[in-house]
Amino acid sequence: MGLLSVLSGGSKLKKPNRDQFFAAVAVAGQLQGRIDLTTSDRAGIVFNPVESSFFDGLSIEIMDALRVSGHSTGTRFEVKDDPHGTRWVVLQDRDFDDLVSTIHLVGEIFAEHGFSDRMLAAVLEVRYEGRDAHWIYNYKRGRFYPMIPSGHRQRDNNAEMRLSALMEQEKLPVEPDLERWYSLWDVPFEAASSRSPRRGRGEVNRLRCESIGPLPSQ
Repeated sequence: MGLLSVLSGGSKLKKPNRDQFFAAVAVAGQLQGRIDLTTSDRAGIVFNPVESSFFDGLSIEIMDALRVSGHSTGTRFEVKDDPHGTRWVVLQDRDFDDLVSTIHLVGEIFAEHGFSDRMLAAVLEVRYEGRDAHWIYNYKRGRFYPMIPSGHRQRDNNAEMRLSALMEQEKLPVEPDLERWYSLWDVPFEAASSRSPRRGRGEVNRLRCESIGPLPSQ
């Protein structure tokens, strides 16, 4: 079963927990002063769109909110559809606080319109031990977990366990069930950082987003 199938199943989600999600900002700041970890300028949120006039209205409101917030924060965004029928809002901003705030803003708009159950995951990129790593926030579970790619469709499980322990020490809500640390491949961050889109205009591209299962062996 793929990651998107797993995250989209189950009961309806509650409104995003602001304090729980914003803990990532404080934890990142604390860890940067202690270990080999730095924040990135990239983040994103993936969700399941639905064909309806209500969801079309929601999409327009999200785009308008991103334009307005982008004017004050400088956060750039792109909208990307993937072959699995899911959609990404990809963000770029050198200020990690702005990235977290913008993702939370999008989540709150979903919740206010009754579409919380369409949200799948948020992804915050960091650099850990000299490599790109992801803090993935599972909206269904309300918890984070780390993912550190080590090659083509491979993960560094040992590094993920080390980073997870540090995240827990700083009180970031970490998913305790390792079987739920699902792989999320081909997150479309490269495209967002490789060019400068006109502010506020969503661009639809295709990408691959799949899972080969939790914690694959090396």
